[in-house]
Amino acid sequence: MNLREIHTEPREVSARSLFNTTEGAVKAMQIQENALLKEHITKVPALLLCVNGEVVFENEKGLKQSLASGDYVLIEPQVKHWVKGVQDSQLLLIK
Repeated sequence: MNLREIHTEPREVSARSLFNTTEGAVKAMQIQENALLKEHITKVPALLLCVNGEVVFENEKGLKQSLASGDYVLIEPQVKHWVKGVQDSQLLLIK
């Protein structure tokens, strides 16, 4: 299996449930070049892992971090954040 196979429709931003645990979930995300995952918040701590491609993660506290293959960022709960695609990218969101 490949993460790219999970996203069957050509969308700029796509998120699909990959795996559910008893207390959380793992989502496969795809963000295309120049696409924006609009600002939002999470209620629980999360980890965003870039599998391939490149994105820029930003939050309302001024954090701006470029993520390429293998890079990750910890996402704080109740803090607005957004993600912009620099290249077509595959990511995992772990909550």
